[in-house]
Amino acid sequence: MSLDIDHIGIAVRSLDEAKKFWVGQLGLKVARVEEVPEQKVRVAILENGIELLEPTSPDSPVAKFIEKRGEGLHHLTLQTSQLAGRLKALKDAGVNLIDEKPRIGAGGAGIAFLHPKSAHGVLVELCEPHATD
Repeated sequence: MSLDIDHIGIAVRSLDEAKKFWVGQLGLKVARVEEVPEQKVRVAILENGIELLEPTSPDSPVAKFIEKRGEGLHHLTLQTSQLAGRLKALKDAGVNLIDEKPRIGAGGAGIAFLHPKSAHGVLVELCEPHATD
């Protein structure tokens, strides 16, 4: 089971303001924007693997992150197959998991987070892309 970089999540207060830099200044293209109610975020997915995360509620994890640390790098996402099996193997190996079972993220992907304490201070998200027809 290989792990490839899927995307990098960046916490922002406002998608519109963030896009002024990422799209307006750097010329990156937005692939899509969607809301993920379970995560309490609006997400702008850029074509190059950057994901901008805007909280939709003051109690969302992203809002709490911004309050504590400010805008910036939020997480690194690695793509995997067999996410549930990967989580079990990591737990059995003593890795501290935030999510012991996959949940649904942007684009319908299965996602789960590993605690930063187990990854040298980096919030790691594992994702298994949603199968398309």
